[in-house]
Amino acid sequence: MVPALVLTAGLATRLRPLSLVRAKGAMPVAGTPLVRRILAWLASQGVTEAVFNLHHLPHSLTALIGDGGDLGVTVRYSWETPLLGSAGGPARALALLTRAGRTFLIVNGDTLTDMDAGALVAQHRASGALVTMAVVPNVAPDKYGGVLLDTDGGVTGFSRRGSGVPSFHFIGVQAAEPEAFASVPVDVAYESVGTLYPALIATRPGSIRAFRTAAECLDIGTPGDYLATSLLLAARETGHDAATTHAEVRASARVEDSVLWDDVVVEDGARVRACVVTDSVRIPADTSWRGVTVRVAAGTLAPGETRIGELAVASLA
Repeated sequence: MVPALVLTAGLATRLRPLSLVRAKGAMPVAGTPLVRRILAWLASQGVTEAVFNLHHLPHSLTALIGDGGDLGVTVRYSWETPLLGSAGGPARALALLTRAGRTFLIVNGDTLTDMDAGALVAQHRASGALVTMAVVPNVAPDKYGGVLLDTDGGVTGFSRRGSGVPSFHFIGVQAAEPEAFASVPVDVAYESVGTLYPALIATRPGSIRAFRTAAECLDIGTPGDYLATSLLLAARETGHDAATTHAEVRASARVEDSVLWDDVVVEDGARVRACVVTDSVRIPADTSWRGVTVRVAAGTLAPGETRIGELAVASLA
């Protein structure tokens, strides 16, 4: 199987304020950090080599991944200063990924899917494309931008969110050739595939293609999405209506439909419902919390946050 680049360098601005505490990939999803779920999926697909690009809160990721040996994948890191973007990141990581023009996977660091990566790679190689993007029908065009295809599966362009144009939804997994990134200057900040791919489509029609799949794809793009996906997987995997890791819930406290991160304490008489409570938060006794994110207040508050004692609180809506 081919190696994989997992894109974990981004700032995850849509996930703030959660991403002020941990990098997106380090967030626990039903008790298991997202990056470890991705690595386990890659290992199940036969991937034995992976590169993670790093920039935002990198220590929160490396502490969870290490060298990948416990999951059967050899992991290396591509450090980015400054942040290079969705095209600049792969361009920088090529030296770690490729040998003799080797095909590789690019996996978004918020990808939770059960798709068949081997089938994607096989179709990609048979087509001669530079990039093949895994897609599903875009059933929520008001929420997601889309991929536009011709009748043969070639990507012809991209639609904006809310455009109403029939399209497909990219689920965060691609097969690619090093040549696709040959024009990207190394170490140029914020170089995006939003610029690169349309240029390739224009100059080399058919070089960007789609792999249509019916695979499951779960979203964690916003705090609300993150909570919903975590609860879905917790119910599926454990049968519980809350997802906790190393948290303490006192006997008379009640937690429902919520995610508790590490070292959280919910004191006696407290009620927590439909919340995300981040690392080291102590929920005071006999208080009630619903539909919010809670973190230890440190530094400047994020937009939408309110300080309550030593805690920073924001609506999940």
